[in-house]
Amino acid sequence: MSRILNDGMNNTYKDLVDQTFNFPQPDYKLVSDYLQYNNQDIKALIDKYGTPLKLSYLPKIGMQIKKAKDMFAAAFKKHKYTGKYNYCYCTKSSHFSFVVEEALKNDIHLETSYAYDIDIIKKLYEKKKINKDIFIICNGYKQKPYTQRIAGLINSGFKNVVPILDNKEELKAYIKSVKAPFNLGIRVAAEEEPNFPFYTSRLGIRAKDILEFYVDKIEGNEHRFQLKMLHIFLNKGIKDDIYYWSELNKVINLYCQLKKICPELDSINIGGGFPIKHSLGFEYDYQFMINEIVRNIKVACTRNKVPMPNIFTEFGSYTVGESMAHIYSVIGQKMQNDRETWYMIDSSFITTLPDTWGIGEKFLMLPINKWDNEYHRVVLGGITCDSHDYYDSEEHINEVFLPKLGDDPEPLYVGFFHTGAYQDQISGYGGIKHCMIPSPKHIIIGHDKNGKLVDWVYAKEQTAQSMLKILGY
Repeated sequence: MSRILNDGMNNTYKDLVDQTFNFPQPDYKLVSDYLQYNNQDIKALIDKYGTPLKLSYLPKIGMQIKKAKDMFAAAFKKHKYTGKYNYCYCTKSSHFSFVVEEALKNDIHLETSYAYDIDIIKKLYEKKKINKDIFIICNGYKQKPYTQRIAGLINSGFKNVVPILDNKEELKAYIKSVKAPFNLGIRVAAEEEPNFPFYTSRLGIRAKDILEFYVDKIEGNEHRFQLKMLHIFLNKGIKDDIYYWSELNKVINLYCQLKKICPELDSINIGGGFPIKHSLGFEYDYQFMINEIVRNIKVACTRNKVPMPNIFTEFGSYTVGESMAHIYSVIGQKMQNDRETWYMIDSSFITTLPDTWGIGEKFLMLPINKWDNEYHRVVLGGITCDSHDYYDSEEHINEVFLPKLGDDPEPLYVGFFHTGAYQDQISGYGGIKHCMIPSPKHIIIGHDKNGKLVDWVYAKEQTAQSMLKILGY
């Protein structure tokens, strides 16, 4: 992209995008010189609510779920796969009721990570958002409050609660406290990538120990529990490389070995890991990956003469990530030397997008306006006093280009898109923020009872009073 700055080509921001990507795209287009996101008029929302603002577009959640279900259905048909597919949403990506309840409209199941998740399950049942047939996949290293809540769910009639054993000792808690018949899963400890600082995931039970553990502790037990699921999750995500296929096939082969001595075993859970779009140049063949996963499982099962398992996925970021955007105003420009132009935003990256600061995550970043202005290289700075509160590179290039501010009195508005997973969970929704920078107002776009799209304020911008109260003033 740096070449474009110097080769005499047109230098408006719109030209830059046209020369670099296929644009417009289904979720992004210009209307009357302003960017629209999922056909929503971002400028109208800015005029109505101001910036900074956080925007949740709920219909995207159902669109993502439907897309995955359709692709798995196509793969099952192509490969004549005889198992069933179950889509689970992992609540840790976003626990908000409006997210979880929107996802549940699409006939899905849930995955939990901690004791308090079970309280959410109970609330959902009280509100009639779920029934007791839903699969609840319980992951994580579990302390007593978690195992007690899981046992309580099972004892109250939730027949498809599946605690995934993270270690061998966990089983004792259920033997002691669960009174009804129940099913178990085992998480297989994956080997980490070669460049990781350790060899094996801290989560799960070593693959070489699982067969012996099943024979010693689960097979023929008198406590009315049975092994139903093998679970794997890779930090790297679902990617077309040797590492992913190697680890997946280890679990598939282990399933085939176990199935021969454990007829009750009928499911493989491949966890989450579908990537989401963090650049207009994003390319990922979801259908190819799903086809290959299904084909690998079928081939191994056919070779070993065992039935094909049901396939579970636990998509979190994929489900909710693309449903949110953060919108900021550029409130000032600073030239700190002859090479760097700073655009200061009216918020903080540390406060609102902590992944950009903590793990160097890149989000899809686009200006809302001024696309007809010339562009230049900038660094975006937050308004905290922390030197790490900045954003200076995009997914596809190690630089940030934005329109020049020009003489137009209208501020430059900048959007960070597909920010819906983990940001609120990591930064803490409400509460005390770095340098006491307030959380921005949160706007939701969803359907009302008549099916009409409407927007409303879910949370106002934090006030000084609310923060001072927490701090004891």
